[in-house]
Formats: sequence, structure tokens, C-alpha cells
Amino acid sequence: MTASGVLWSALAGYVIGGVSVARLVSRLAAPGESAAEKTELRLQGSEESLVLGTVSATSVSRQHGARWGFATYWLDVLKVALPVGLLRHFFPDIRYDAVFATAALLGHVWPAWHRFRGGRGLSVVYGSLLVWDWVGMLVTALAGMAFGLFVARSIVVVYMAGVWFTLPWLWWRTGEPAYVAFAVVANIVFPIAILPELRQWRRIRRDAKWSDPAEVMQLSGMGRGILKMARRFGLLERRG
Repeated sequence: MTASGVLWSALAGYVIGGVSVARLVSRLAAPGESAAEKTELRLQGSEESLVLGTVSATSVSRQHGARWGFATYWLDVLKVALPVGLLRHFFPDIRYDAVFATAALLGHVWPAWHRFRGGRGLSVVYGSLLVWDWVGMLVTALAGMAFGLFVARSIVVVYMAGVWFTLPWLWWRTGEPAYVAFAVVANIVFPIAILPELRQWRRIRRDAKWSDPAEVMQLSGMGRGILKMARRFGLLERRG
């Protein structure tokens, strides 16, 4: 690697990673309205709520519907996957792609031009995996979900375990120190990014009305999907 190559890869990664697809999609979904910096998630009939501190596919889904949220997620994936793929193609023996991906993760989570308020970073992690090892994108996500549901039995672990598993997966599949370093950074950045929500989840779980994990899982689109799967496998009983 050259110093200039690393610098330009990092700068491009931060700028592209910091492009707020969620804000752009929100403007398309509701012209004339600005993307809300905070989205309140409230269960029907409850005074308790969880406030998202991020502007992401989840907040878009809650504000404008699942289709817009789905589009936001995959555009976020592609904004990283395409440049990472190009860098890997043109510089196959130099890990500019890993430098770009790491900087893109930081830009996505903490974009300077949006007061350092971005998304969580999952789309960047999986967008990079899509290029480096697309099988790993599927395996780590599904394994994380299964581990959280059937072993840890925790919605928080469901959200986090997929990122945890990228570290051993990339080490095993690629043996590339730069990719493993990216996974290390992701496992530091992601928990920090969702820390405000983790604190709220802890508060919500202490509330007797919200002690049922199935209720907490209804707070997000991902959680509702996981809840359906958990009930299908008989992990959670239906509450009448």
C-alpha cells in the first residue's frame, strides 16, 4: 500500500459511507418533509416507548413503510459493495478495499455533515461481506439470528450476534489480516452505535408491562419478522 492510496481510499470510504440513503429515500417517500432525526417506537396501549437515535432503514420503515425501508437497506448495502468490489478488482493484491470499507463504516455511523448521526452500520458490514464472501453474508446473519433465538434467547443478541460471527468467519475463510481488522472495528463500532437503544431496551425490560420479550421484539420490523419465525418454531408462545 502507498500512503496516498490509503488516504484516498479512506477519504472516499468516509464520504460515500456518510451518504445518508435514509434521508434521501425519506425525501422521495414524502416530498417536502425532512427525515426525522428521531423516531419513537411505541407499543399500542403502552406509555413506554423506545426512541431511535439513528436515521436508518429501520426509521424509514417505521415512517414510510416496509417497502421504503427495504429499499433503503439494500441501497446502503450497494453503496459500499460496488466501490469495494471495484477496488478489489483493480487492486487485487492491495487491501484498499478493506481501508475503504472501514472508513465507510465510520462515515455511515458518524457522518460529520449530519451532526455525526447516521445508521447502525449493519448494511456496511454485510455490503462488504457480499463482496469478500457472499456466503458469509448469509451464514453470519442466519447464525446470529439462530444463536440469539435458540441459545441466548435474547432479542439484543439477535441484533448483535451476526456482527460477532463476522470475525471468526473472515479469519477462517480469508485469512486476510485486513479483513479481520475490519471485523474487529465493526465489533467495536456497532455496539457503540446502538448503545442508546440498548440502554432503553434494558429500561423497557425492567417494566413489568413489557417484561414479555415478544412485546419488545415488536418494536422494529426486524424484530417482528424474528418474532414470527420464533413463534413458527414454537420458541415463544402466543399471548392471548
